[in-house]
Amino acid sequence: MFIISLTYEVPLEEVEPHMQAHMEWVNRYYDKGVFIASGRKVPRTGGVILARGDRASIEACIAEDPFSAYGVAKYEVTEFTPTRAAEGLESLVE
Repeated sequence: MFIISLTYEVPLEEVEPHMQAHMEWVNRYYDKGVFIASGRKVPRTGGVILARGDRASIEACIAEDPFSAYGVAKYEVTEFTPTRAAEGLESLVE
């Protein structure tokens, strides 16, 4: 499992024009079962995505994000192995 942390590299007014395309990208990977949770950072400096897959497929996925293509955000990818989860989230445990 992976935590993908996005940090904006430009002011929010430069992020907004790419938001719809970014959300279409997010939705596409939810539909494929790769993304399992996501949301904005507080304060709004980027976002976080919880994803499944292997590192190569996650890196390829990130390369498709319009935020990446337009240099809007930088990405930090952390791989971890969930060994415990709260009730109702047991399917996250590997």
